Amino acid sequence: MSSPKQTIKEILDELPTLLAVAVVETETGMALASHSNIADFDIDTAAAYNTEVVKQKLKAISALKLNQTIQDILLTLTDQLHVIKLSAKGDKFIYLAVNARDTNLAVARQILKSHTAVLN
Repeated sequence: MSSPKQTIKEILDELPTLLAVAVVETETGMALASHSNIADFDIDTAAAYNTEVVKQKLKAISALKLNQTIQDILLTLTDQLHVIKLSAKGDKFIYLAVNARDTNLAVARQILKSHTAVLN
């Protein structure tokens, strides 16, 4: 098992050019650990708003009576990719923002998958 701070450190080691990353508590939207390589990127605000994205998607899945769980959520912006990966229990998620030109999406998703699997 890995702590949120350790998870952030390990993700930074694997994706040093990331824009921002946070381990977020799903219920409260609070970032348990975070890092940003951009001075004006407010990771706490991003964590809170992305918590709402997760909660709304979970409500939609329930309303549609789908027997599914969220693997990850991908938001593609003009030149950024934002990926949300839920932990197995769904009580936490990792939020990652990367530059679309510099990052291979498949690699980023694999890194998040390995880190959410051991997140406590």
